[in-house]
This record gives sequence, C-alpha cells and structure tokens, in this order.
Amino acid sequence: MRNELKGLCLFEWAVLGYAVLTLLLMAIWWGQLVNPVPMLTGRLAIIVGTLALWQLYRWKPSRWTMVLRVMGQLMLLGWWYPDTYEFNRLLPNLDHAFASCEQWLFGYQPALLFSQQVTSPWITEPLSLGYVSYYPMIGAVAAYYLFRHYERFTYATFVILASFFLFYIVFIFLPVAGPQFYYEAVGLDQVAKGVFPDIGHYFMTHQESMPIPGADGVFHDLVQQAHNAGERPTAAFPSSHVGISVVLLWLAWEARSRWLFLCLLVLAILMFFATFYIQAHYAIDAIAGIPAGTLFYFLCRWGYGRLSRSGRHL
Repeated sequence: MRNELKGLCLFEWAVLGYAVLTLLLMAIWWGQLVNPVPMLTGRLAIIVGTLALWQLYRWKPSRWTMVLRVMGQLMLLGWWYPDTYEFNRLLPNLDHAFASCEQWLFGYQPALLFSQQVTSPWITEPLSLGYVSYYPMIGAVAAYYLFRHYERFTYATFVILASFFLFYIVFIFLPVAGPQFYYEAVGLDQVAKGVFPDIGHYFMTHQESMPIPGADGVFHDLVQQAHNAGERPTAAFPSSHVGISVVLLWLAWEARSRWLFLCLLVLAILMFFATFYIQAHYAIDAIAGIPAGTLFYFLCRWGYGRLSRSGRHL
C-alpha cells in the first residue's frame, strides 16, 4: 500500500478507467442516448471529485483522509448502477430468452411462484433483511480491513469496486431487466401460460414494475424505498447482489475472520433467495452470480497484484 500513498490508488484508477470506457461508449452512441448531458457532467464531476480527494490526502495524509477517498467512491456506486440503463436501453431486450430458459430449467417461474406461495412475514421479513443488507455488508468488510488490516485496506476496496465495474460492463451489453419489469410489461396472464414475448425496445421508454411482494414490515418497506429511489430495468443477469456478496465472502475468508465470514454467509444466503423472491432477478440470475462473483474476485485479486508490482500509480 505504501507505493500508492503519493499517487492515485488502484481503486481510483479502476473508477477512472470505467469512466473513460463509458465516455468512449457515449461518444459512439451520443446521438441515441436519452440523457447524454447529465451522463457527461456526472462523469466529469466524479473525475474532478476523485482528483480533489486525492489532493486532500496529499495535503493532510492520514488514515481518515484515505477513508474519505474510499467512501467517496463507494457512495457513488448508487450513481453508476442506474447509469447502465442509459446504455442497455439502446439494445433490444433479452428477457424473453431468460424467462424461457427459466421455464425450461424449472418448468415454472420461481420468481412468480415463490412470491405467490410465501406470504408469512416470518419468512418475507428475513428475506427482505438479506436484500437490504447489501451495502451494510460492503461497509462491514471495508471497516474490518480498515481497523484490522489497514495495510490491505486499499486492496480490499479495489477488489470490491473493480468487481462492481466488471458487473456493470456486463449489464451495459446484456439488456436483461428482470421479472419485476418484464412481468409487468407482458402481463402475468402470459407469464402463467409460459408465453414470453420478445418486447424489443420496450424499455427504451418504459420503467414500470411490479410491486415488491411480501408482507408489510420494516425491511419490506426499506426494500420498496430502495427500489423507488434507484431501480431501473437493467442489471438482472448475473445478479450483482449475489455476485458482490460472494466477493465479500472471499475477502472475509482471506482476512481469516470466522465471525465476519459466518455473519456474511447468513446474510448472503438470505439475499440469494430474496433476489428472485422480490422478483428483481430470475433464479438463474442468482445462481449465475455465484461463479461470476468468484471469477471477478480472483480476477481482481490477480490484477491488483500485477498492477501493484508494475508500480502503475500517478
């Protein structure tokens, strides 16, 4: 980590790299983008903010100004996520293929049947707890490395952020909205019959979704609020909620913290089932999130080692 302290950290290079990549995509698709100016100004603000936090650290180097650099980027994940919709809405939707695959594998739609059959708050509230624990899980892992393995703090941050951006790249080019949007678009009567029409560019102009299933409760309401605040018809396959949870489990395992790993494991299991219970994902999305998260973890771990040895810092 010491080699990073004078220049930009590798997690910041990951952010800037993703910003530049998507700027190039914006240049290619500029005439088709619905909101190009806010997308452009947002990226410029992130780049300027990243450099400003770096300069703050150079002026006052400490553990806490480093935390500001990390927290600034983690908090921006909520901005980057819906941004993927601005790209993949330009491509023809593929939900019909994924819903058909789901039907072929299981003989029914797990996201539909699960939500219809399970209504007890004794089950739905723990599932909702698992789903809303997503960002607290990220914060818990980051905090553990901060206080127990500070020399690996920027490494853990890089793995988390780079894994997110790898998922986002997939989401940009794989336009799958998920059951909550697709079922609303085609109608539950069609879904119940196993009919999954190709809706083409429907989500170019539509963002209507099914209501979040489950009994009213504190965690159910939190899921609904989060959905209302930032959900878009994007990012269904593979599930980044499951995938990032797997990345966090690997980081906890690597840190040799049994209690952290076990706590995360319980929440990750709840989250796995919650992703298709609340109809945010097809079951195959959640299943695919496990190998995807594992692949991205080892890829980012390898990349961090290579880049650290090469000394690629500003």
